[in-house]
Amino acid sequence: MPDDIARWLTEHASPLGSLTPGAPHQDLEPLGTTLRDVRIVGLGESTHGTREFFRLKHRIVEFLVREAGFTTLALEASASAARALDAYVRHGTGDPARLISRLGFWTLRTEEMLDLVEWLRAHNRGLPEGRQVRLVGIDPQRCADSVEAVAAFLRQVAPERAEDVSELEVLTQAHPASRPDPQQALLRRAEALAGFLEDHREKFAQHTTADAADEALEHARILTRAADLVTRSLDVPSGENSVFAVRDRYMADAVTRLVDDSPQARVIVWAHNGHLTKGTYGDGVPALGSRLRERYGDAYYALALLFGRGSFLARRTNDPQGQPVRHRIGTGIRSVEARLAAAVPGDYYADLRTDGPSPETAQWLRTPHMQRTFGAAVPRFVYRLHVAPLVPAEDYDGIAFVARSTCSRPLPSLET
Repeated sequence: MPDDIARWLTEHASPLGSLTPGAPHQDLEPLGTTLRDVRIVGLGESTHGTREFFRLKHRIVEFLVREAGFTTLALEASASAARALDAYVRHGTGDPARLISRLGFWTLRTEEMLDLVEWLRAHNRGLPEGRQVRLVGIDPQRCADSVEAVAAFLRQVAPERAEDVSELEVLTQAHPASRPDPQQALLRRAEALAGFLEDHREKFAQHTTADAADEALEHARILTRAADLVTRSLDVPSGENSVFAVRDRYMADAVTRLVDDSPQARVIVWAHNGHLTKGTYGDGVPALGSRLRERYGDAYYALALLFGRGSFLARRTNDPQGQPVRHRIGTGIRSVEARLAAAVPGDYYADLRTDGPSPETAQWLRTPHMQRTFGAAVPRFVYRLHVAPLVPAEDYDGIAFVARSTCSRPLPSLET
């Protein structure tokens, strides 16, 4: 890293005094100033299994909710199952550990996520409905709750159609592209069911309530999105019609609905760095963040979380349903993380929208580098070589750097 860039980072980086939730927020005030006119903040992560990422993002959520008026936390998690977890954080309904386990991803079944959910519940307790913070899933996967909700509603209002839901039970656990079908017959069935509920909404509302009819319709719409993903093929690995791009488009649409629902809505999006980038990831897949930037401009802020060295949890790609295991990695010498670690010691945040960098610094911030990136599953041994292109100021608006990563702490196994 040229001396000029290291000097710029030293001058502009804001040290993070603590990664511990509940710590005083003075060190986050520069971030609050940066986000004054922002409506959507993406909080990223370069691994799904780093304890420090969970804890720092928890701290930032606390700060944004209390000090900046953010109204919604949107998770890269099951849109279907998160509705029950939202009922817990707003009304105290259910067992939070069990509800987290239903979100569909081992990556969120952690002590750290439970701490965050319990904080949201404590914050909401006693507040009027309109001031409570919502928790929303934006990923149309793992739809057991939606299958159950639609089936129960139909048994009540149209028992002759209740069997239609049985054809969609595969969506309770199916993964994107796991049942490729050029005709997308499963999607057609899901669309027909959602159309039936929409066409008869007013009639059904008279037999139950308008809220119950709307809830069933939303669950049916979740099933159509899931059916679309499940029946797409991995033979199309890139471009707008790839299963990866469609998944990110659905997640972006979910965030858009949250933001456009109210002029006061401000949304925190919790997802992997790859989804939050303002550009593309993988084989040219348009990211969730790129769609938000296109729609909202600078009102979307992408904050990447990177780390220097340590360990993280991930499953092994040869055992994708197995238990996550510890993976270790050093700082290295070629990645952008190694350069960030060498430039400024400790944990810090740097705003990449800062005006006035020198020409050399501006060029570095807009030059391709390599960042380390790890998904929910990684290959044995060679995971240390997993890198992706990064143009810092084009892909992200800010970087939070954690010097050392340790493994997130899984919750005890629960029946879901």
